[in-house]
Parts: sequence; structure tokens; C-alpha cells
Amino acid sequence: MSTVGTAGTNGTAGAVVVYGATGHTGRFIVAELRRRGIATVVSGRDEARLEALAAERGADVLVRPATVDDPDSLDRALAGAAAVVNAAGPFAVTGGPIVEAALRAGIPYVDVAAEIEANAAMFADRTEAAREAEVPVVPAMAFYGGLGDLLVGAAMGEWTAADEVHIAYGLSSWRPTAGTREAGAVSHERRAGRRVRFTDGALRYHDDQLREQDWVFPEPHGRRTVIAEFTMADVVTVPSHVAVPEVRTYMAVEAARDLAGADTPAPEAVDDLGRSDQTFVVDVLVRAGGVERRATAEGRDIYAVTAPLVVEAVERVLSGRTRTTGVASAAAMFDAPDFLRALAPYLSVELSH
Repeated sequence: MSTVGTAGTNGTAGAVVVYGATGHTGRFIVAELRRRGIATVVSGRDEARLEALAAERGADVLVRPATVDDPDSLDRALAGAAAVVNAAGPFAVTGGPIVEAALRAGIPYVDVAAEIEANAAMFADRTEAAREAEVPVVPAMAFYGGLGDLLVGAAMGEWTAADEVHIAYGLSSWRPTAGTREAGAVSHERRAGRRVRFTDGALRYHDDQLREQDWVFPEPHGRRTVIAEFTMADVVTVPSHVAVPEVRTYMAVEAARDLAGADTPAPEAVDDLGRSDQTFVVDVLVRAGGVERRATAEGRDIYAVTAPLVVEAVERVLSGRTRTTGVASAAAMFDAPDFLRALAPYLSVELSH
């Protein structure tokens, strides 16, 4: 049972607000908060769907409808709360208004943004205000951007700089949610169809063709074909705290083709927790001065595993187990090895120094 607090039926004291609670990932987050005994407020645009979700999750789950174009509604949703989790994409649209509301309320903000530009904007535009308010803001606290960052932090150990960071995603498949597709469309439009990489110490846009290569994952996965420079949010989170000129991410070709397919179905639940049958391995390789260090995580369902990542982060922020304040990535905000150990029920992690 959590010590974060319990909200009464007439107030939000000690509760965590989940904006976008009725979405695919949002529902996992609400379920994880409830599993840990954390008082929960569900928020978003559709009051009827919020009421239905609250009825599923317990009489003490509060409903606070709000829209990102109505600051007053956001302020009402966050009034008296302990923290807010933003699970509603596209984060290029929702991130700014909700983090501003969190700063007005003086409460921590955590999101699950995988959008590169939205995460870059969070670091660029909110760092000063969050630092002045002494409010923790943790963007990309999700499978993409968060897990890879924690693995990099764990692999780095005492290192503070590296020559290269490589993060390879070995997904068995990728059935994108409607939210993933919508966020991807927004990113594609913002980039005018160009791709992005992190090289020579900066994000750079380009029109190079995608190329394939082999990546040797730890056994039993072995050699797999991946799309090179299939760039994910790690190119924002990792350089935010690691002095490194090159961060490259890779995606298994099967998953990349699933994502690109217009008729690829959404995830389907195959167990009582609502998880799909998708599995993943995330393999991190860090190089510095001719020395290599590696960290690898394995688990199931990239959307479902985001919930324990987010909720563990919220619990640590609220209990003061943080290393900084203001805007910070997962590995900058938390003790990465200890955080990963706490995810043992959901992930298996191997470190090799």
C-alpha cells in the first residue's frame, strides 16, 4: 500500500491526476496507481468516458474533466492534487498547457511523450520556470525515452561522458494505438517529412534514406535485422544529462513495418491485465575511450510496461527519492540502477560492465 495518500470523495488531497486517463496507455496507468493504492483523479475531454472508467476502478476514483484549451478547467482538475501524469498525445498539443497548469499548482508533472520535438521543447521551454518553481518535471517517462535512458544511466555507472550511445529495440511486433498514429502524424508534419538524428552533439534533420543493418542482441535473441537510425525520444533524454556527441537508436524491421502499415491493427489484450502478446528486448551499448558497457531489458507490451515506469516515477518524486528538480529525464531525476531493480516484476534487466 502506498503512503502517497488517499483522496476523499469531495477532494483531491494526495491524489495523482491522470490526464488522458481513458486512452490505451492511460488506462494502464490508472490501473497501476490503483494497484499500488494511490488515490487517483481521472481527467480528459470526455466526461462520459471518464465516468465509465471511474466506475470500473472504484467509487473513490474522482472525475475531473478538462481540456487543454481551457486553463481554468485544468486548474480545477489539478486543485489539491499531489502530481499530474499527462498520458494524452499529441504531446506537442497537450504538453505545454498541462505542464503550465502543474507549475501554477506547484505539483510535479510526468508525461509519456515519445514525440522527439515535444520532448525537446519541454527541455528548451520549461527548464527555467520549473527550476524556479522547484517542481520536478519528467518528460518521456515511458517505454520510449524513459526505459532507454534508465538503461543508459545504469550502463554508464560512474561515467559522465561517452563517445557513443546506441539503443536497439527488438520488438516482436508493433501494433500502434490510435494515439501513437496521431502523434506520429503530428511529428511528420512538423518535420515536413524529414527525419532526425542526434549527431555531432545536436539534433539534425535530414532526407537520407532509411537503411537496414544487423544487430546482435544478447542470447537467446541473437542476430536480427534492424532499421538504422530509426530515431526515438532517447536522442533527447540521453544527451540532456550525458555529454555525448552521438546517440543512435534502431528498430527491428518487423516492428517498423508494422508501424508503417496503414492496416496494422491496434493492440489486443490476451491476459487479465490487458496486455498484448508483444514482447521486447531493449539493448543499450555505451562506448567511451575504447571501453564498452551494456545494459539490456526484456519484457512484454510496450504500452503496458509504461504504467509501472510512470507510477514508480511518481512515487519516487512524491517520497523525495530524486536527484534534482526542474526538468530532467528519468536517469537524471532518479538513481537508474535502483529504479530498474524496482521494476523487477515487469522487466528483467542485465548489466555488463
